[in-house]
Amino acid sequence: MSKALPSLPLLVGSIFALAAVFGTSTLADEGMWLFNAPPLKQLKDKYHFEPTPKWLDHLQKASVRFNSGGSGSFVSATGLVITNHHVGADALQKFSDEQHNYLHDGFYARSRSEEKKCVDLELNVLISIEDVTTRVSAALKPEMTGEQAADARRSVIAAIEKESKDKTGLRSDVVTLYQGGAYHLYRFKRYDDVRLVFAPEQQIAFYGGDPDNFEYPRFDLDICIFRVYENGQPVKSDNYLKMNPRGPADGELTFVSGHPGKTDRQLTVDELADMRDRELPRVLGMFKRREVLLHSFGERTFENARRVRDDFFGVQNNRKRYDGYLAGLLDPQVWQALQTRDQKLRDAISHDPKLTSAAAPFEKIKNAQAEIVKNARVYNYFEQERPKFGLYRQPRAFYSTLFEYARLLVRAADERAKPNGERFEEFRDSGRESLELELFSTEPVYDDVELVTLTDSLTDLASAFGEDDPCVKMVLGGKSPVDRAAELIKGTQLKDVAFRKKLYEGGKAALDASHDPMIDIARAVDSTARNAKKAFETKEEIKHQAYAEIAKARFAVEGTSSYPDATFTLRLSYGTVRGYEENGKQIPAFTNFAGLYERADQHENKPPFDLPQRWIDKKNKLALTTAFNFVSDADIVGGNSGSPVVNQAGEFVGIIFDGNIQSLVLDCIFTEKQARAVSVDSAAILEALRNVYDAQPLVDELSAAK
Repeated sequence: MSKALPSLPLLVGSIFALAAVFGTSTLADEGMWLFNAPPLKQLKDKYHFEPTPKWLDHLQKASVRFNSGGSGSFVSATGLVITNHHVGADALQKFSDEQHNYLHDGFYARSRSEEKKCVDLELNVLISIEDVTTRVSAALKPEMTGEQAADARRSVIAAIEKESKDKTGLRSDVVTLYQGGAYHLYRFKRYDDVRLVFAPEQQIAFYGGDPDNFEYPRFDLDICIFRVYENGQPVKSDNYLKMNPRGPADGELTFVSGHPGKTDRQLTVDELADMRDRELPRVLGMFKRREVLLHSFGERTFENARRVRDDFFGVQNNRKRYDGYLAGLLDPQVWQALQTRDQKLRDAISHDPKLTSAAAPFEKIKNAQAEIVKNARVYNYFEQERPKFGLYRQPRAFYSTLFEYARLLVRAADERAKPNGERFEEFRDSGRESLELELFSTEPVYDDVELVTLTDSLTDLASAFGEDDPCVKMVLGGKSPVDRAAELIKGTQLKDVAFRKKLYEGGKAALDASHDPMIDIARAVDSTARNAKKAFETKEEIKHQAYAEIAKARFAVEGTSSYPDATFTLRLSYGTVRGYEENGKQIPAFTNFAGLYERADQHENKPPFDLPQRWIDKKNKLALTTAFNFVSDADIVGGNSGSPVVNQAGEFVGIIFDGNIQSLVLDCIFTEKQARAVSVDSAAILEALRNVYDAQPLVDELSAAK
């Protein structure tokens, strides 16, 4: 979700205002619930509504994960999928060019022949979930070292995934829950023929820009519509959400089905302290550096700005997200609430003789994290800069698409030669199609962008380690960062998809014969990266086992009706549509089209509050009282962008696109007093398509009775 911050005094003041509500009531609408363990009792007790297995199965199979990051849902019987504009931006950017800026200008295919195929977009639909905790845990023996246990866990997970893939043909991922307390096998139907149908102008999708971002009231048409194909034909399915033309009512119970990326609510306070004192400041420094870099590059020409727009938006968004998270962790009252929560569990363990053995894992986690910190700089610069939720996360030293291809090719040659159970996760047989989709992408790679980003990351490397460091000397090869980056970019052939396929199919021999400088540098740093990865995973294994013990104690104390931290897998949240009070003022739950035009008039229609010309011309055709955006107290975080909001009838009534400023701390602790999820109303979507974009055929398809 795009989350900008206001001034620091307002941010800190807003977070202090939350402190009194962190002792969450058991009646709060908290939770990102597993679809195989939904909050049936909570819903029945509070709302007198109990979703049936059929209701849940339908919503599950109508929900979609965008592997580029984000969520979506099927909304027609002929394969239409809706998500946010900022989730679809990656695809829009990749088939745009100097003459066609679809990200900025929007797009509408008036016939299926005009729909534009995405170059490397993969969508996943969750088909089934199976608990495999017993099998994974049985592979770990008490006498194993951390390294042996990590290898054993990797091997059994690979075997489970391969068996499932071979048996069902479905993408099969073993997902770690409760930081190692449980393991579930998720089977997904995978789609990679995805075509763009509709996107509005970026100015109305992200109306108000940074000043309005992460604020409420909001006026954004943050949507993007694709069509999914299989065997050359639109996917036909009964598992889609009918779009309700009225949207939700104030006070109405609604549900959110999406893929929250990551939360840290079950981490020990020691891990959160490391997050506060080391990890978040490190990541923030990196994103602030890149934000300045990309902004400067984009300011030079309109074409430069187009080329880096999506990357710049992502960097800016992450910087704002981590800024907010850090501000929350630095708040003394928030921190006290986190310590109280942690101590409550420890006290319950210490007072129960059956659970006293669960006290030791807290110390194991603290010690293992201390060892991870010692290895962190090498790991971040040479292996990956921060946790990944997809196929690839770049090392901080190599901010480059061409290096990504080089690393994937080098590691594919090494890993595919091993037994499946010994490979890195992304090179297992179960993930082959996703790997090849990414590796053979036809997205444009621009030399000038590569030069700027790679030069800066090499400069960053030299600054962090010192120019005399052996690894730095090896990477730079006696040249300055800019000269070395230019040499690598000029000399590589990796922009050529056919060349990448040739190297991939030819394995080590083809890599040796290529004499490609980007391949050579990826190979040169690979042993350093692999050693750092092994050290990291060995200590992570200790933490996994310790958290498994804590999870058992938590289940004993709290019961099994709790939800695990988010893992970018499908979850169900719920809450009511309702406004909130801020600084003594009541903030209504809904905005409308009239408010959009008032906002533009207040700012004399000047950026970033200017309206696209189409919206000015079509104002008199709009029903201005139509609800535009709304807020609810559903529990969501980043990754929920694009999630459908549905009513008790299972109808689509809105789409999540952001959270307000008070939702900043939801990564680590829940509050419902002011934290709100922000959505586009289904009524606004249909009204805009019909009367602003003259897209009546699309409205008809979205409105078709089931």
